Amino acid sequence: MKKENSIIVGREAERRELAAAVASRQSSLVVVYGRRRIGKTFLVRQTFGDSFAFQCTGLARENRARQLDNFRDSIRESGFTDCPRLDDWFAAFNALRDWLKTRPAGKKIVFLDEMPWMDTPKSHFVSALEGFWNGWASGRNDIVLIVCGSATSWLVRKVFHDRGGLHDRVTHSIRLLPFSLAECKDFADEAGLAWTQRQMVEFYMAAGGVPWYWSLIQPGWSAAQAIESLCFEERAPLRGEFDRLFASLFADGTECRRIVEVLAERRSGMLRSELLTRLGRNSNGAFSSRLDDLEQCGFIRKIPGFGNRSKDSLYQLIDNFSLFHLRFMRDSASWLRGEWLQDAGTARRAAWEGLAFEIVCLHHVEQIRRALGISGVQTRAYSWTSRGESGRSGAQIDLLLDRRDGIVNLCEMKFSDRVYTIGKSEAEALERRRNAFLLATGIRKAVHVVFVTPVGIVRNKYAGLVQGEVTLADLFAASPR
Repeated sequence: MKKENSIIVGREAERRELAAAVASRQSSLVVVYGRRRIGKTFLVRQTFGDSFAFQCTGLARENRARQLDNFRDSIRESGFTDCPRLDDWFAAFNALRDWLKTRPAGKKIVFLDEMPWMDTPKSHFVSALEGFWNGWASGRNDIVLIVCGSATSWLVRKVFHDRGGLHDRVTHSIRLLPFSLAECKDFADEAGLAWTQRQMVEFYMAAGGVPWYWSLIQPGWSAAQAIESLCFEERAPLRGEFDRLFASLFADGTECRRIVEVLAERRSGMLRSELLTRLGRNSNGAFSSRLDDLEQCGFIRKIPGFGNRSKDSLYQLIDNFSLFHLRFMRDSASWLRGEWLQDAGTARRAAWEGLAFEIVCLHHVEQIRRALGISGVQTRAYSWTSRGESGRSGAQIDLLLDRRDGIVNLCEMKFSDRVYTIGKSEAEALERRRNAFLLATGIRKAVHVVFVTPVGIVRNKYAGLVQGEVTLADLFAASPR
C-alpha cells in the first residue's frame, strides 16, 4: 500500500476471504470494516480491479436526494444509460436488480463503498437494502455484494446486530486492523525507506500501524523527520486527523472522543465506575454502546481482571496516534518549527515513550508468546490492579500471561535506546509487585518475570529475577496468517 497505484502489501488472509466469497456456490454478502485510513477501499479495488458489475461510493454529509442522484449516476456509468430518476431507495435497488439481470453469466460483484453515508435520516435505506438482498440477490448464486464503510458503529448496529431482515445474513465479515510491525517493515521495504527496526518502532509509537499514515513518509526522512513533517508543520496532513477520525467513525463522535481523552489521563486504564465518575455520566446501554464502538475500532481495550473477573475489568487507551495527539499535537500551535526534532531526552518525551512502547507491545502479544516459546500453550492475557488497602500501597501489572502449563508471565515493558539496566530500586519494586499479586490472588502457579525491551537487558546482579527476554527482533516477527 505504498501509493494509490502500488501493489498491495500484506492482507493475505483478507484477500483469501474475498476470493472465497467469489468462489462460493451461493450469493455472498461481504462486510469490510475498520477505522478511517486503514485501507478498506484499497483492499477491495486492488483485489478486483475493474471487474465490478456495479460500484458506488456514498457521499459525506449529503441528503437523500443527492445520495440517490449519485447512485443513479453510478448505474449509468456502469452501462445502464436509460436508468430512470430514482425517487427513493426502493426504486434505486430495483434499478440495480434490473441492471444486474442483463449482465453476462458468472459472478457479478457489487461494491457499495462508504455505505453508512447513504443511510440519511428517514431514508429507509436499510429496508430497501434488506428487500434487495433477501427478496432477490440471496436466492441466486451469482451475486457478491461487498459493503464497506468507516462508520464502524453504523455497520455493527445496522448490519451485524440488526434484528430485521439483515440479521445473520452476512456470509463474510472482514475487519481490517492496523498493520503489525512485521507488515510495516514490509511496507517500509517496498517504499524504499531504508529504516532500522528502531526507526520503524519510533514512528509506530506515534502513528500506529495505519497504512495511509505510513504512505505519507518520504524516502530519506528519519522517523523523527517524518513525525515532524506529518504532524507539526503548518500544513502537516495529520494535524486535523484526530478530529476527522471521530467525525467519520462514530454517530456520537463527541462523546467517544471525550472517553478517549479521559482514558489518556491514566496509563493503567480505568474501571467502568471510575470512567463514569470522571465523565459525569450514568451507567446505561448507550454508554456501553460507546465503549463497544471504541473497542471495535481499536481505540480502547477492555482487559478482564486476573482470573477473568469482569468486575475488575479495566478500559485502557491502546491507540498510539490518539495518545500522541493528546500528549503533543493538541497544543502544537505553540510549537516552534523543528521543536519535535529537538525534544528528545525531555521528561515528557520519556514518559510518552514508555507508555507508547507498552501499547505497541500490547498489540503484539502473539509475538511475545512466540518469543517465549509458548505459542502452543493455551494462554490468556490479563492485567492486574490493586488499589491498596490496610496500609499497603497499590500496584499495577499491565500484562500477565496466564498459562495452562502452570506458569504466569509477568511482563515488564521498558523502552530504551541502549541495553536496559535493572537497578536496585526497580528490582525491589518489581519484587513487591510480584509478591502483592501472589498475596492478592492466592494463585499457586509459578510467576516468571519477562522483560520486553528494544535491545535486551544488562546481565547484572539484579537480572537474576528475570526468566525471559523479548526484543524488537521478536516483536517484528510475522504472525502466522
